[in-house]
Amino acid sequence: IAMIIVLIAALWGTLHWLDTYTRHGQSITVPNVKGLPLLQAENEISQRQLNAIVIDSNYVKGMPAGAILEQTPEGNSKVKQGRTIYLTVNTSDIPKIAIPDLIDNSSFRQAEARLRAMGFKLTEPEEVDGEKSWVYGIKYNGKNLVTGDKVPREAMLTLCVGKGDKVENDSTQTELPLE
Repeated sequence: IAMIIVLIAALWGTLHWLDTYTRHGQSITVPNVKGLPLLQAENEISQRQLNAIVIDSNYVKGMPAGAILEQTPEGNSKVKQGRTIYLTVNTSDIPKIAIPDLIDNSSFRQAEARLRAMGFKLTEPEEVDGEKSWVYGIKYNGKNLVTGDKVPREAMLTLCVGKGDKVENDSTQTELPLE
């Protein structure tokens, strides 16, 4: 009987200690800081006895630099005191994208579709001597680009497209009369 009493007391003591150690039943509501500037978000998080760490950055057009894009755990979640809130902030740097292999390697329609899908904007094409609707170059701010050059996403690019110069008839070719 004494062994059973000791075993029950040890089990009860362990469970009570675990409740105290893990602060069972105690929680703090995580503030929703999405869209707030980083300093204000960190201030709100620290006021609730939580920690904040920036783990990533991304670029979202239209959002101010340093604004919070995501947080983990989400706002209004229940967590323990001292928990770390992981933040993703908006960067001020527009990401740069490498120019794909389109120069002298694709038609105007193919190049236009691919560049627009990558997020670039296109001006009216610049006509150059060459085969009609063939891409002979890409320009950004008047500078000729080569494959692999990096330019800001959403940059205004100009495609240099062949205007389809007529080839003069060769004297060895003869036309057949239509009947």
